Amino acid sequence: MAQVQANGIAIEAESFGAEEAPAVLLIMGLGAQLTRWPMPMVDQLVERGYRVIRFDNRDIGLSQKFDAAGVPNLSDVVAAMMRGEKPATPYTLTDMADDAAGVLDAFGVAQAHVIGASMGGMIAQLVAAGHPDRVLSLTSIMSTTGNPALPRATEQAMAVLMTRPAGLDEESIVAHGVRSAGVVGSPAYPVDPQVLAERVRSDFRRSHAPTGFARQMAAITADGDRRGRLARITAPTVVIHGAADPLVPVEGGRDTAAAIPHATLKEVAGMGHDLPEALIPEILDAFEGVARQAKVAA
Repeated sequence: MAQVQANGIAIEAESFGAEEAPAVLLIMGLGAQLTRWPMPMVDQLVERGYRVIRFDNRDIGLSQKFDAAGVPNLSDVVAAMMRGEKPATPYTLTDMADDAAGVLDAFGVAQAHVIGASMGGMIAQLVAAGHPDRVLSLTSIMSTTGNPALPRATEQAMAVLMTRPAGLDEESIVAHGVRSAGVVGSPAYPVDPQVLAERVRSDFRRSHAPTGFARQMAAITADGDRRGRLARITAPTVVIHGAADPLVPVEGGRDTAAAIPHATLKEVAGMGHDLPEALIPEILDAFEGVARQAKVAA
């Protein structure tokens, strides 16, 4: 791992595979560290001939925190948007997309295939829309467009997203993380609770930044409807979404594919809001379907 300067801030990032291989940039979701990209997925990408770069988004993991900005009030953000005003947030999803482009700069990568999951899918969409010359292909996983007319998360999924752990100690954090994963995860591909507990425990010991989660949530909320920006995307795109996703319903994936010119939609039966190891080959096959269409700059 290494600290790099990207878009004027410190970002924790790491690279796997041959430096001369085609690069894949992985962008993770809300409050999630780079470790949430499963190592089997990283390893299989390297085996398929790619260089893989993953990083902690700003305000999470080992990347630069924005604690001095305080915790935004989501109600104020929503109210400002309803008045047609630009909400005051510590940073935006566009800033986070610029961070991602800055990570490519730090590693000397001119162009990359960009894969994003959940909030990371939103950021990846904005990288493709705002930095089209840097994106060879776009893979948006379990993400959405910000269209306010789309179905919302189930009541249970929203509850685990917005409810904080019972305490700030490690065991409370682990219990909350296991419970959350059980609610939003893939019903056809359940993960052993002990495995989930060790995953959450490892992430907690690496970094715990709950206020970063709140600021990232404000950035998502303030970004609004992206469909107009998604219409500008020219990179070959595949949208992958679990048919059983309770947090970002599958309609979000369908709307994303409809908004991006010539995008392909892949709905996965039994998949929820996670990346089951059993589905990694299927996900990577879909990614390679658009990666092969990429036009590399001379």
